[in-house]
Amino acid sequence: MTALIEAKNLYRYYDDHCAVHDVSFNLNKGEILGFLGPNGAGKTTTMQMLCGNLAPSAGQIIINGIDLLDKPKLAKSILGYLPDTPPLYKELSVDEYLDYCARLHRLPFRAIAKAVAKAKGRCGLEAVSDRLISNLSKGFQQRIGIAQAIVHEPELIILDEPTVGLDPIQIKEIRALIKELGSDHGVILSTHILSEVQESCSHVQIINRGKLILHETIAGLNRQMNGASIKFTTREPIDTARLSSLEGVTNITMIAKNQYLLQHANEPQLLEKVALQIIEAGWGLGEIAPVRQSIEDIFISMTQKDEDAR
Repeated sequence: MTALIEAKNLYRYYDDHCAVHDVSFNLNKGEILGFLGPNGAGKTTTMQMLCGNLAPSAGQIIINGIDLLDKPKLAKSILGYLPDTPPLYKELSVDEYLDYCARLHRLPFRAIAKAVAKAKGRCGLEAVSDRLISNLSKGFQQRIGIAQAIVHEPELIILDEPTVGLDPIQIKEIRALIKELGSDHGVILSTHILSEVQESCSHVQIINRGKLILHETIAGLNRQMNGASIKFTTREPIDTARLSSLEGVTNITMIAKNQYLLQHANEPQLLEKVALQIIEAGWGLGEIAPVRQSIEDIFISMTQKDEDAR
């Protein structure tokens, strides 16, 4: 199966500053990729390169088998893009604007009305068809931005911060729309909202200082969240070196007197092995339980490890 998008060894320099460093990943139809990173990490620069708005300093971008640099018009016809600020002409009505966008995408004249109606239906815009965009709320304007990105039925949809500035109800509606789009298209979603990735995406990747430091499925991320740490207490101080020798143990930290946090590489049955070691050593096991990490914990841990490595 041909990937909808293949990013190969992308670099982007601004003078001597490397904003994106050797970024590579694939996206297939039916996948929603959540693209995370702290401010200045290189997310928007990467998104602009994927859309052809910014040329990479090095590397290759293949969209549905078409090289973006060799055949930019053909490649761009296959994708829809919502930048972080929707590209709206607010003096137009919703219908006028989407009609204009459909024409820009060179849809056949007879197909425009049907395409606009379908985009409005998917984005919940039928009730505001005749209203000026300038008179609509931020939530509706975000919906219009998504509608212009999908009016030509692209294979690939790229959304940069689609829920920024919205209220909780609007965010919930946009997330539901993104999940629906993901069933028929490939979607890349850049966001600062970590919970948004869990609720909307099938895959997640984290970028920090221009480098990808994590690419994982949501199922794999959930496994990390469910079993990467063990918290336990003992009556006597423990020999951390002895417990550290257990397979899979990566770190042991004393967080209070005779209270410890053990981190591990998702080693199965490690909790039972740790408990047995404590009992055999006579340290007096008080309590022991797995610690569920949040996606925020993993995000901070991954970015901190990357900073420490640098």
